[in-house]
Amino acid sequence: MTDSLLGTFHPRPTLFAFLPLFTMTKTPNKIELTLEKFIFSSRWLLVPFFLGLIVGMAVLLIKFVKEMVLLIQGVLGFIEHDTVISILTLVDTALIAVLLLIIVFSAYENFVSKLSIGDHEDRPAWMGKVGFSDLKMKLIGAIVAISAVELLKAFLVSTTLTSEQLKWKITIHLTFVVSGLLFALADWISEQRK
Repeated sequence: MTDSLLGTFHPRPTLFAFLPLFTMTKTPNKIELTLEKFIFSSRWLLVPFFLGLIVGMAVLLIKFVKEMVLLIQGVLGFIEHDTVISILTLVDTALIAVLLLIIVFSAYENFVSKLSIGDHEDRPAWMGKVGFSDLKMKLIGAIVAISAVELLKAFLVSTTLTSEQLKWKITIHLTFVVSGLLFALADWISEQRK
């Protein structure tokens, strides 16, 4: 409508004029709040998994000590033992233990709760900075390293393995390497889009 005397335009109210009345945020009711608190609290169900991984680290420690005793006995000549294979087994066990520790620390902080250790002098520099994507890359990197150690051990004892078994070990290792590269490429593409 226009006012002929003043020449001004008066728009008619439209449906969009009432839109703010419909977009007001509603206050959640008690059932909704309770449900959301319950869902948020469900993150604590992950804690037994992390405790299980810590028990797994203790089991690895027992395996490590057992292999160390065999290594020492072999070096001292008490038993026949391959020193290089034993050392590679120790390295392999240590890598797996470190991987478990990274998973426990990072996943707990990312999905359950922040660790309340303050500025402890022994707090790892990466703690609190490893996100889910970083954790995934550390995991695949550790798996590739463990696979490489296992492949090296297989080559050193290749007299007990058939060529078919060695081919399968190489194929599996290359699969881990290619998977790691594809994960890294996917993360790189994701970062470029941001």
